[in-house]
Amino acid sequence: MHFNQLGLSAELLRAVAEQGYDTPTPIQSQAIPAVLAGRDLMATAQTGTGKTAGFTLPILQRLIAGNRDRLSRVARAPRVLVLVPTRELAMQVEESVRTYGKYVPVSSTVVFGGVGINPQIAALRRGVDIVVATPGRLLDHVQQHTVDLSAIEVFVLDEADRMLDMGFIRDIKKIIALLPAKRQNLLFSATFSPEIRELAAGLLDKPQSVDVAPRNTAAETVSQRVIEVDREKKRDLLLHLFETRGWHQVLVFTRTKYGADALARRLDKAGISAAAIHGDKTQGARTRALGDFKAGKLAALVATDIAARGIDIDALPYVINYELPSVAEDYVHRIGRTGRAGQEGEAISLVCHDERDNLKDIEKLIRRELPRERLAGFEPSLHPGPRPAPAAPAAKPAPRRPGAREDSRRPPGPAARHRSGSRGR
Repeated sequence: MHFNQLGLSAELLRAVAEQGYDTPTPIQSQAIPAVLAGRDLMATAQTGTGKTAGFTLPILQRLIAGNRDRLSRVARAPRVLVLVPTRELAMQVEESVRTYGKYVPVSSTVVFGGVGINPQIAALRRGVDIVVATPGRLLDHVQQHTVDLSAIEVFVLDEADRMLDMGFIRDIKKIIALLPAKRQNLLFSATFSPEIRELAAGLLDKPQSVDVAPRNTAAETVSQRVIEVDREKKRDLLLHLFETRGWHQVLVFTRTKYGADALARRLDKAGISAAAIHGDKTQGARTRALGDFKAGKLAALVATDIAARGIDIDALPYVINYELPSVAEDYVHRIGRTGRAGQEGEAISLVCHDERDNLKDIEKLIRRELPRERLAGFEPSLHPGPRPAPAAPAAKPAPRRPGAREDSRRPPGPAARHRSGSRGR
C-alpha cells in the first residue's frame, strides 16, 4: 500500500513525499481510513510506529475537505484538540502538524507550561484550527477564558497510559466535560490497563480498535544487549564506547536529574559534546538541548525518563541505559526512541551487580533474555562492593490536587524527591 491509496489530498501527499515517505506504517494504514471515516479510534501502538502521522494526516484532510470557507476566516475557535502528557511531546506533535500541513490552509498552536502564557493567549485570540496542549496549562487558559473549546470536532488523547501514570486523570475528565458532546475521539496508548479501558469506555463511541504491536514489547528493529560492568566503572566504559565506536548521536538514560547533569558534565569534559535534559531545566534550556541534539551539534543527550517523552528523531542510532529504570515498562519506552518507523537501532544497557533484579523484571516483561557480554578491561568484580541503599518502591504518582499544574508544583519533600529521582522527571 502507498500513501496515495489512503484518500489524502495532493497537498498532503506532497508534504509526505518531501519527508521521504511513500509507504505507510501499519498503524497509519489502519488508523488513517478509520479517522477519515469519522470513526472513534482506540489504538495500541508502541513508540516509533508512526502514530503521530497516523492521526495528524487524516485530521488535516478532514479539516481541509470539510469546510474550506471556515478555514479562510481570520478568527475562529479551535476545531481539534490534541492532549499530550509532556511539553516535549506537545512540541513534537505540533511540529508534525506544521510539517504535513505546510501546503494547506490550517493553523495550529502549542500550549504547555514552563513558558510565558501571553504569547499563547495571543495565538489563541488570532484563531487556530488545531491546539496541541498539556492538561495543566490548557486548564489555565480555560480559567482565564482565553481558549474556547465549544467548537472542538476531533479530540485526541495521546499516550493515555503516561497521562494516568503522571496523575492527570482528574484534569483529563475536567477537559472532556468542557467539550461538545458530538465529536470524534481518538485514544492512543502503548498499553491498555483496566484504568485506561475504563477511561476509553466513557470516552469512545463504538470505536474501531487498532493493535499494531504486542503489549510491552520493543520494536523488532531494535537490537538489545547488556554489558555487565561494576557501577564505578560505568563512566569510563561509556567514554570507551564513544572513543572506540565513533558514536555521534546517542541518547543516554539515567535514573535521576542529578545523575544526568553529572554525566553530561563528565562527557563534555572528555571532549564529547553533551547536554542534560530533565524536569528541573527551564523550558528554554530543554528546547535548545533537544534542538542541538537533533541538528547533530551534540554527540550525547543525557535524559531522565519523563523528560525524554516526545523525543522523536529520525534514524536515531543508539540508546544507552546508563542506569536501568526502576519500572520495567520504562525500559520499553526508553529503547523505543531508536528503531523508529522501520529504521534499525541499537539499545545497550550498562548493568551492574545491584541492578540484576531490575534486569530480571525487564526480561520477564519483554518475554526474552537479553544477551550479556563483558568488555576487556571493564569486567565486573567477582565480589562486588556493598550494595547501595535500596530505592523507595516504585509507585505511580498520586493524583494531583484539583487545580495543580504540571509546571507549577511545589518542591517535593524528601520522600517525594526520592521517588522522582527513580522515575526521573
